Amino acid sequence: MAVTRDLVEAHLRPRRVMARLLGMGQREDRAFAMLMGGCVILFMAQWPYRARQAHLSGETLTDYIQHDALGLIFLLPLIAYGFAALLRLITRILGAKADYYSARLALFWALLASSPALVLAGMVKGFIGLGTANTIVGVLWLVIFLWVLVNSFIEAEQ
Repeated sequence: MAVTRDLVEAHLRPRRVMARLLGMGQREDRAFAMLMGGCVILFMAQWPYRARQAHLSGETLTDYIQHDALGLIFLLPLIAYGFAALLRLITRILGAKADYYSARLALFWALLASSPALVLAGMVKGFIGLGTANTIVGVLWLVIFLWVLVNSFIEAEQ
């Protein structure tokens, strides 16, 4: 199934999508592609806000984008692998039986599945600025991310 269909379905039935992803077999390249897709979308979602910052401060947009590229495309994937391992250890303490691949897949898929809300958050932050609207959209993203992540972990256990 196409990733775009999975993205839409993940908001309604995240366990079904995770079951389908786990049924495709253990493929690290697929999990890494999900992570990098989420990181690139997160990077691009920051552009409206960075353009606003550059315009208001008089600095160049390139400086802001270069720093975001370093952090979101090069460092965030490394942090995400470590966070997935930490999540796996925490769930193991709680009695879970899923493996490290399932934890990585659940985390990376949750990031990718919540990426439309990240784009919305970036646009709100860029066009409206920091404030109540930005907070509301940020909370919406967090709810979607946790919804997909928790349900994906539950499905990985079955």
